[in-house]
Amino acid sequence: MDKIIKNYKGFLIEQGFDAIETDYEQRGYHLEVVLAVNQVREFAKKAYELGFYLVFVTGFQVRSDEKNDSLHSGLAVVYQFARYDRQYRMKALVLVPNSLEIPSISDIYHGADWHERETRDLYGIIFSGHPNLKPLLLSEEDWDFHPLLKDETRLKSLHEVSWTSGSPENDTPETGAETDG
Repeated sequence: MDKIIKNYKGFLIEQGFDAIETDYEQRGYHLEVVLAVNQVREFAKKAYELGFYLVFVTGFQVRSDEKNDSLHSGLAVVYQFARYDRQYRMKALVLVPNSLEIPSISDIYHGADWHERETRDLYGIIFSGHPNLKPLLLSEEDWDFHPLLKDETRLKSLHEVSWTSGSPENDTPETGAETDG
């Protein structure tokens, strides 16, 4: 893109993405984007066109919310993008469907190749269209072993592990434990 975009949030919202500004000092990124599975590749293309590089891709597991969302597996993939020329970071989050499949971005960001393979090893998430989704860390014989998947009884909900306000003092764990002030 030739023109400099000063308002990434506005630009991404115009493109159909759900973008929320965050406090960088608190969260480590300036913009959070929640993606549907069918938006992953288009978002990665836009981030690339805007001059962002890929910092990392990872997964995490939460207790699935059966009453509100039976379409998601309880797994999520997080992407973080940043710029070299200015301090600006974006986090993109996509909830993984029950098929455990989301599209690969390794052809857009070549550095995603091993990140996606590692996430597949550790969580079992399948990155469709990945050119070489062989185990990266685990042996071929352990293709169905995913060491970071937890017992369902020990999982927290997405709400319990997410910030809901702009101030960390107001975000106390729902277990009743107090935080240091």
